[in-house]
Amino acid sequence: MDPVSYSIPQRALHWGMAALIFFNLLFTEGMEHWHHLVKRGQTVTPDDLASANIHAYVGIAILVLAVVRIGLRLVQGAPQPPAQEPPLLKLVAQATHGLLYVLLFAMPLSGAAAYYFNIGSAGDLHADVLKVVLWLLLGAHIAGALVHQFYWKTNVLARMTRGV
Repeated sequence: MDPVSYSIPQRALHWGMAALIFFNLLFTEGMEHWHHLVKRGQTVTPDDLASANIHAYVGIAILVLAVVRIGLRLVQGAPQPPAQEPPLLKLVAQATHGLLYVLLFAMPLSGAAAYYFNIGSAGDLHADVLKVVLWLLLGAHIAGALVHQFYWKTNVLARMTRGV
């Protein structure tokens, strides 16, 4: 049997991870500053390192929470898409969610490879490609939720907020 709504732990993980993801997407200056110092062979101060570490630790937290989130989804399941959603858009939503899950792993892993193991190509992938794809997918995800709420008037948004 499919659940009607997401569980409280699933909703808490969703919104907690959203906050961490937006934090790391919006506040990249510390990591970027550290990267430029290292790239130029300049001295990295303890403050520079602490600022870069915040970005890295948030990324690690996202990775750990993604593992928990996948486990919860496997155990508790997820609600089916509403019947009002056209088949093509159901496919788009499925692809968007699938790619978001891939990025929940790819972003922290590529960032860790760049930061901790000095793999430059992983850093380029992380900052130049995956970050742009993540922004696009997040925009599509939010737009899809708003279309459900205001155009189709479904309970998709309520399932992830109030649990209805």
